[in-house]
Amino acid sequence: MRIARCGIHGFHETLGIDVDELRFFWSIECGRPGSRQVAYRVEVTTDKEALEANELQVSDHVWDSGRVETDNQRNVLCKPTNGFQSTCSHYWRVTVWDDAGLAYYSAVNFFFTAYPRSSRLLPPYSMNQTYMPHSSLIFRTWFEDESNRWKAVWIGNGGDRPLYLRKPVQLVDQPVRAILFASGLGHFNMTVNGKPASNHRLDPGWTNYHRRVQYTAYDITQSLGLGENVLGVHLGNGFYAGEKGGEGRFFWPMYEDNTYVRYGNELCFFGELHLFYADDRHEIIISDPSWQVRNSATTLANIYASEDHDRRQYPFGWDMSGFDASGWIPAKPVTGPRGHIYYQTQPPVVLHETFEPVKTHSPKPGIVCYDLGQNSSIMVKITLQGTAGSEVIVRYAESVKEDGTVLMPDPLFKEFETGVYSRIHLAGGEIEVWEPDFSFTSARYIQIEGVSTPESTQGELPVVHSVVGRHISSAARRLGTMRTDKEDVNSLLNALYWTFQSNLFSYHTDCPQIEKFGWLEVTHLLAPATQYIRDMESLYSKILDDILDAQEPNGLVPTMAPEMRYMCGPLHDTITWGGAICLLPDILLRYYDSTHVIPKVYPAAVRYMEYMRSKERKGGLIEHGLGDWGRDIAFGNHQANIETAIYYRCLQCVAVMATELGKVDEASYFTEWADRIAKVYNKHLLVTDDPSRPYAYYTSLDNYPQRDATAVNQALALQHGLVPEQHRDDVMRAFLDDTKDGRIRAGEIGLPYLFNTLGDAKRSDIVLQMARQEEHPSYMRFLRRGETTLSEFWQDACRSKCHDMLGTIYEWFYASVLGLKPVGNAYRTFVVEPAYESEFDYIEGEVDSPYGLITVKLNRNVEKNGDSNGTTTLWVTIPFGTTATIKLPPLSADEIADRMVFVGDEKDGERVAGETIQLSHGLHTVVISSICR
Repeated sequence: MRIARCGIHGFHETLGIDVDELRFFWSIECGRPGSRQVAYRVEVTTDKEALEANELQVSDHVWDSGRVETDNQRNVLCKPTNGFQSTCSHYWRVTVWDDAGLAYYSAVNFFFTAYPRSSRLLPPYSMNQTYMPHSSLIFRTWFEDESNRWKAVWIGNGGDRPLYLRKPVQLVDQPVRAILFASGLGHFNMTVNGKPASNHRLDPGWTNYHRRVQYTAYDITQSLGLGENVLGVHLGNGFYAGEKGGEGRFFWPMYEDNTYVRYGNELCFFGELHLFYADDRHEIIISDPSWQVRNSATTLANIYASEDHDRRQYPFGWDMSGFDASGWIPAKPVTGPRGHIYYQTQPPVVLHETFEPVKTHSPKPGIVCYDLGQNSSIMVKITLQGTAGSEVIVRYAESVKEDGTVLMPDPLFKEFETGVYSRIHLAGGEIEVWEPDFSFTSARYIQIEGVSTPESTQGELPVVHSVVGRHISSAARRLGTMRTDKEDVNSLLNALYWTFQSNLFSYHTDCPQIEKFGWLEVTHLLAPATQYIRDMESLYSKILDDILDAQEPNGLVPTMAPEMRYMCGPLHDTITWGGAICLLPDILLRYYDSTHVIPKVYPAAVRYMEYMRSKERKGGLIEHGLGDWGRDIAFGNHQANIETAIYYRCLQCVAVMATELGKVDEASYFTEWADRIAKVYNKHLLVTDDPSRPYAYYTSLDNYPQRDATAVNQALALQHGLVPEQHRDDVMRAFLDDTKDGRIRAGEIGLPYLFNTLGDAKRSDIVLQMARQEEHPSYMRFLRRGETTLSEFWQDACRSKCHDMLGTIYEWFYASVLGLKPVGNAYRTFVVEPAYESEFDYIEGEVDSPYGLITVKLNRNVEKNGDSNGTTTLWVTIPFGTTATIKLPPLSADEIADRMVFVGDEKDGERVAGETIQLSHGLHTVVISSICR
């Protein structure tokens, strides 16, 4: 037995913990069949050596769970009596005991605290000391809590254009640990002695800076040496102080005459470097006026893929020792953001794969176009060579014209052709490298103007030596892959994968090109799909903080978070968007067995439900939202069905949260409330007396009193458990009647329920027929036209071609084709039921679940000519601590009832009977031999 992976719920990195309670988890690998964990112990201390030597005394423990008799491996609450010590190294270890009484130890795990109690105090002070020294007495209690408060000051140069900051640090002794806390708004890049402090990009994550500002933490121990060291900061605008650049460059989509409103007008930086020495000294270096500052060679940092950079102005060596900074000026204390600062808990944004051009051509002199072959969220990297002052323009696109130049198909967004570009002025001489510091976009095509290629040098134009696109997105742990024996399906899986990957940053964006907004419906609608491919726990936890910050005093949760613009009507108030406040905690519980968000979210979720009650009609229906958005481009329909079903589900989730908190009476209250909504739903929407149809069905109220029986309405009721038992077969029949033609009649809200119901009906043939339609709505039409990601709507010439809102078919592929479905929380129990009765003869995939790696592979070799035998082989890897239920294919009419099923093989395996097999951890082979008449 080996404890393989340990972690802390809700934290991707653990160098700046700022809370006083944590929840631990671990996974185990074990090659001994049948063994199990029977107890655990978790110890937390500040004494690493004693922990490693098993010599901890009672007084050495920051926290000790003691031996706990359980097989639980997740959601272990650690809440020290007096909290965690500020700015201190902590070490923790898990001990588990197996059923033979043997003890096993994890590696020693590490986390470092910032100021866990600082959020209870005032935000870090900035201008007060400079401009209002007489106000110091007001902050007396805050200043006196020295060990638990931030010491640094927000600094800058008072301007709103990108800038460099540097701080020389003289070290006489070598520190044994050096932890740097830093935040820069809008975004910043941190260097130490000229090298990046981490692989992070676009730090810190986007939040409502009036409420919450994130800081990041870096362990720079190995980057420091004796003598002079230099901390370097490059600051850009981001969303904090967005900038058009004065030339009509695109910034912020203009809807309903609403314009972007800046959070702040001064770019600012905040940092503390904590140095620890062998003799127990602790030195703190803070951001203050001793830092030096100057304007950046990047003169525009517009997050919508527009940057201006003048290489002639770049101060080479500025962030290294020995640099002459005599022309730099002292930094100024600046106002800074209004929000408190919190540790960046979600995964950072980082660079991933690199895409080399698959095609290069020059449509006209001075313009070179590149096709990267794959649309995705990218930062480009270009190497050029030319004379000093040469101007180069870089444009980006997801679509191109016939001549290969960039195209925005939507006439309402033509600014993306003309107003989104980066401008570079060369320093001249040697080969120069340019890549954006503070902007990204979604693009497959790169157009560079004012250049030539090495093969076609044109006069004095600079030469482009290389262009690559570097995929940028969240560093969330990658979990799953899948493929089949059908190449068109594999191509669709690839397009879905890149679409999902390209919309995950410090929030779930929609989309990475035009909007970059945090629309909330995708967070919960796509969660069942996304959890197969990325570990979303800490990102969803952060998104919930954004939602709490966006909630309005009357309880309403708007459609986006962070909320940067005030939308109107249903674009502002729709439960399928705002309901994420209730649905995401349940998603965290189901997929990660994590409850750490519930105490802070529950009161807000209750307020939202009280707000929604004020919007009830006809005794409980909700019908003021966007309906099935995305059907027929953007069409409001099925409101009563969709909004009321989501309302019902939200109430159920709030009841679960109340139960988790031990609020039994409140849980009953919300359960009864949900039951009332279910009765109203069926009273107004369930039709049992229509002589024109031979079954009961659900109608919308779109054209009342006219009745319809759309598949989406049947699927919503079935998937939310709203159908009375006696009518389930009827409603399924109505559903199949409306899907038998293989046409998609659903928008983004209805799609997951449509596909999941077809999965329950074992109708993979209909799903694939829908996907393969020649005309829209069709997934394969996108691919036939050469697209490599999904578009926003069912359109050929769509404005955005990297929208994941229509991507819920991805969930169907994993759950109903690969056949992997979680049952217990965090896959503690799960079902494996591949699509035996489908066109697929080979399916394989894997998901690194919270308990460990699950793999599923199906190979079917079935011949039904004459009396020949057909064999289906299923290979399944089951993680330690989990149990899988393997569902076997149903017996067909021409099979002999005693078909042979072996776990193992026909020689050495064990023959089993029945329709299901229960298996524990290990690699298992299931061989199904069907004897056919």
